[in-house]
Amino acid sequence: MVAVIASQHFEDICQNDEEREDLEIEDSSQISTDLEFVPPGVEVTFRDLSSTYHTPIPDAIKLGDPCILGIDEAGRGPVLGAMVYALSYCLKSYADKLPSFGFADSKQLTHAIRMNLFSRICNNGTSPEDLELFNNIGWATRIMTARDISSGMLRSGRVYNLNEQAHDATISLINEVLAMGVNVTEIYVDTVGPPASYQTKLSRYFPNIKLIVTKKADSLFPIVSVASICAKVTRDIALICRDESDGTWGSGYPSDGKTSKWLKGTLDPVFGWSNVVRFSWQTTKDLLEKNEVAIKVDWSNQESADLRQSPFQSTGYWIGKLVTSEF
Repeated sequence: MVAVIASQHFEDICQNDEEREDLEIEDSSQISTDLEFVPPGVEVTFRDLSSTYHTPIPDAIKLGDPCILGIDEAGRGPVLGAMVYALSYCLKSYADKLPSFGFADSKQLTHAIRMNLFSRICNNGTSPEDLELFNNIGWATRIMTARDISSGMLRSGRVYNLNEQAHDATISLINEVLAMGVNVTEIYVDTVGPPASYQTKLSRYFPNIKLIVTKKADSLFPIVSVASICAKVTRDIALICRDESDGTWGSGYPSDGKTSKWLKGTLDPVFGWSNVVRFSWQTTKDLLEKNEVAIKVDWSNQESADLRQSPFQSTGYWIGKLVTSEF
C-alpha cells in the first residue's frame, strides 16, 4: 500500500530537531500483546479522539492536606500511536515511601515491572501493599492521538507544534486536579524544551505553587517516576489496542526496523495509512515523497474543489484524492 502526497502544507511543518527527541527505544519484544491489564482511561476499542482520565481523590488525602504532584510523558518520538501525558500526586508526607515500592524512571524498568507497579496503583485491595498504594496515590492521563497531534502540526495558518501541545496538556491536567480540590503545594515536571523558560511559563499559570522543571525529573523525584510509569504503560497498551500488524510493527519509533518495514509495506497510494500514523513526522513525509507509486496531488483550486472526507482524514488536514464528478 502507498500514499498520496499533498504538496501544500507539508513543507516546514514536520518535527524540528527538538521534537525529534525519540532517543530511547525499547525492545518491543519485551511488550506482551495480551490485555490482561488495561489501565483505566484506555479504550480497548480504540478511537481517534484524544481523551483524559482522572482517578478519584485517594482516601488518604483530605481537604487541605498539602500534596506534591509530578508530570511526565511517553511517546513523544514515535511515528505510531498516541503521546500520553500523565500526572501523579500524593500527600507530601507520603512521598518518601514511594521508592520502597520500586518506583523509578520507567525507561529503566522492564515492561513487566512497569505493568506490575501500575496495576498495583489501580488495584483496590489484592494485598495490603496494593491497598496502601491505591489509597495514597492519585493519577491522571491525557491520551493525545496521532490524528490530533498531526492535525495540530499540519493545520493551515499558525502551526500548533508538539511543544505547545505538550505544554497545554500539562497545564490542563494540573488545572483539573486543582479544580477537584487537591491542595497541590509542589509540582515537579520532566521538561519539554529548555527547563528555565518552561518553568517560567508554568509559574505564570500557577504562581502560588512551588515549581521545579528539570531534565531527568523522572529519575530525580519519585512522584515523577510514578507519573512516568502511568504514561508509559498507558501508551503501550493504547498502541496494542490499536494494533494493525498482528504484533509485528515494533515499538513505533522511526529508527525501529520493524516499524520502518511496516510503514513501507502498508502504504496506500491514496490515503497513506490509517490515523494510527503521525502524518506530521519527517519519517512519513520522506516515505510519501520518495515513493514512486504514491499519487501526488497539487491543490490548485482548494477553495472551490469538491472534497469528500474519508475515514483516513486527519482533522484539519486532508491526506487524500481530489474528488471530481468522475470519482
